[in-house]
Parts: sequence; C-alpha cells; structure tokens
Amino acid sequence: MSYSSDLQDFKNVVPNCKPFSDFQSYKSLAVLSGHVGSISCLALCGEFILSASQGKDIIVWQQPDMRQYTKFGQGDGSVKALVTVGNNVFTAHQDSRIRVWKVSRRSENVFRLVDTLPTTKDYLGKFMNQKNYVQTRRNHKHLWIEHADSISCLAVSGGFIYSGSWDKTLKVWRVSDFRCVESIKAHDDAINGLAASKGIVYSASADGRIKAWERDVKKSAHCLKGILEGHKDVSFNSVIVSEDGKMVYGGGSDGYVMGWLGNESLDSWVGVCEVKAHEIAVLCLCLRGEILCSGSADKSIGIWKKEMNGGLFRVGVIRGHEGPVRCLQASPSSVGGGFMLYSGGLDKSLRVWWVPKYSVDKPDGSSAKKSLISL
Repeated sequence: MSYSSDLQDFKNVVPNCKPFSDFQSYKSLAVLSGHVGSISCLALCGEFILSASQGKDIIVWQQPDMRQYTKFGQGDGSVKALVTVGNNVFTAHQDSRIRVWKVSRRSENVFRLVDTLPTTKDYLGKFMNQKNYVQTRRNHKHLWIEHADSISCLAVSGGFIYSGSWDKTLKVWRVSDFRCVESIKAHDDAINGLAASKGIVYSASADGRIKAWERDVKKSAHCLKGILEGHKDVSFNSVIVSEDGKMVYGGGSDGYVMGWLGNESLDSWVGVCEVKAHEIAVLCLCLRGEILCSGSADKSIGIWKKEMNGGLFRVGVIRGHEGPVRCLQASPSSVGGGFMLYSGGLDKSLRVWWVPKYSVDKPDGSSAKKSLISL
C-alpha cells in the first residue's frame, strides 16, 4: 500500500469540447493491492468499502485509513456486482447466482454467508411444475427464477433487489424473504448496468437502449415507463441517475456520455446531453451531487460538473491506473471541501483520490473558476 498527499492542481477548467491534453492528472492518495484478479465492483458498507474481483475474492477495507480488514467470498465464482441493504451484502456472480452475506460484529466471521439465490425453498417450490420453466437456448430450459447466464449488475429499490444479466432478463427479488417475485424479458442483448431512484429502475443494455421500469402495485409487476435511445450499434455499459430522479446518464462503448431529463411525473424523458467523454468506451459512471465521474477503457477518469439543465462541463481528468477503469464509488461524506473517490481497475488495484468542489461558469465568454481546498 502506498500513500501520497500531493494533489496536483489542474491547469484550467474548460468546456467539454477541449482536448484531453489540457489537463494534468491527480496523484492517488492510496494505491491498494491484494486482489488476485481485476477489480469488477465497489460498494460502501458502513465504515467499510468493499472491493470485489474476477478472482472471486472480496476485500473489506477499513475507512478512513484504508487498511485491509478482512476477506470473504473466495471460491464462489467471479464477482460481477455487489450492493448493501441494511446488514446484508448481496453479491452477484458469473455462475448466475446471488449470494447473501450477513454483516455482524458479534462473530469472528464478520461477513457470513447466509443464503444463495434462488433459495433452495424457492427452487423446490417450483421445479416440479413444467409451467415454471422457460426456453433459454436451443434444447435448454431453466426455471424462470434462475438466470441463464452471468449476472452483471445489481440495484436496490423499495424493498427489492434487481439483477440484470447477460441472459437479457431483469429479475426482481424481495429483500424480506429472498424470493424471486418477477422475471422481465427486458432487452434484446445483455444487460450491463442498473440504477434506481424515486421508484424507477433503469436498465442499460448492449442493445443500445436504457429502459425505465416502474412497479405497478396493483398488478405486483413492473411496467415499461420509457425507452432512452443511444447511438446506433453502440452498447450502453453503465447507467446512473441523480438523487432527485430527474437526470439519467448512460456511458457508451463509443466513449460518449449521454443524458436525459425527466419530467415531473417521470414518465417522459428528453435528451439534453451528449458529450465525447473518452476516446474509447466508458465502462462506469458515478454521480455525487453536481459532480459526475466517468471511468474508461482508456485508463482515465473524467470529472464533470452537472449544470441545471443536465449538461456536463468537463473540469478535470484523473490518470494513474495501468489498465481500464472498471468501477467507481464516491464517499457520501465531505472531506476538506471535496469528497473521496474510489476506483477499481483491470490492473487489480483499488485507488483512492480526493476530488475538490468545483465552481464552473457557463461558457458565455467569461472565465471559468474553480474552488480547490487542500486536505
């Protein structure tokens, strides 16, 4: 583990049309190693930050000193996504299963495996009835509660866990009893990302669409609220939604970040943002307040300021990873007028950055300003 407190200032703040070379890079505050495979996902869990890898291991880091606290999950298949709900951690795996871990300081095993989804009870209640089977591939059938391919993403909303898979389906799991209550044929290609806000769940797919879903309480089922179209023949790798639910951003395989503004009832969206964020694919997005961060296969992290109309101004770039940036996680608490940003990459490293609070003027000819406060 290595640390550095030398945060370099950017030369200037410019609109998104300026070339990438106008920026200098931050130096990371910490470079954390220990994973046997590339880091695939990150999540906050109380005072911990969890990082999971394609090497099947999940490392628990203690904040704020970022020391390694413990490891769990070895041998359960490559980890693709993880979310936390109360005292439970849900991890999605390449073996098409979701595992549930109980967080408890009362035992030596702080992160203890308590169940695997679909649960045995759920499976036994359905496997005898042929009506519960669906055709997944030629000569292959699965129970509708099972994913037929790797689970790529998870989201939490309204007492439910949502799982998106390369099998093109979106499944809904009830947190209270871990039962699968719904399976949606959501897309024409793999689902790569999920996000949820204000009761709406957004699924991003390799078919070039982001779809918005809302649960109909009377029917106990989800209905399609809208479709956000991307560029032709371009995959959406990630999706993020603002806290108020009004703005939705998607990261594409062509390096673009696109944004849509929703109306008051969140049943209609209009495109308001289309920026060339990176030269190659955007792999992950992270939104904290007015700052959006984009991680790319070009090994960099773009820092963007969100405007009132949903547009984005690029205010910085972070370099340092030796491989594509696969996942991002922002700390909810403020530090020195900014916030901590965690990034995981295919270089097997977890890096810690400090992102300052920016103040950016509109591009009306006036000079752009930024506020930098040192730690």
